[in-house]
Amino acid sequence: MSSDAKTMLDLIFGRRSIRVFVPGAVDDGTVQKLLEAAMAAPSAVCKDPWRFVVVRDRGTLDALAGVLSNGQMLRSAALAIAVCGDIEAAHDRQLSYLLQDCAAAIENLLLAAHALGLGACWLGVHPREQRISRVREILGIPPQVIPVACIAIGKPGEQKPPRTRFNPAYVHYEKW
Repeated sequence: MSSDAKTMLDLIFGRRSIRVFVPGAVDDGTVQKLLEAAMAAPSAVCKDPWRFVVVRDRGTLDALAGVLSNGQMLRSAALAIAVCGDIEAAHDRQLSYLLQDCAAAIENLLLAAHALGLGACWLGVHPREQRISRVREILGIPPQVIPVACIAIGKPGEQKPPRTRFNPAYVHYEKW
């Protein structure tokens, strides 16, 4: 295995959900890199239906934490990025394609955050209707745009060891 491949795999295995943040801002250039990485993801028929809302306002972060039951870390995060999908832009206007495209963008964003020395945590919004409507209301998201997830981002206040969750029982070769 080449050293580049090992470095990449170390990055993937080292990415963990960080739920504790220490004070410290994330500069605009870094946020730009996170968004560029997210938008480098594959997308069905290159439709790129993803849309992003960058949230730094402490009151808005607290409001999101109040809506997302597992999102209390938003109260100490430097920012959040709401990852949304525009159903009008999705391939064949299909929700499934929109969700797959946004999930790929989210994983790229999470890996980029880890590579840049930041902590991040994926907080699901879709498919819970109450979360969708409240996040849409808090962030002023238009009706054709579906909030898929909010990503809490900041300076990590915890470190977790690298890991894989590989389970050979989940793998089938050639046929089930």
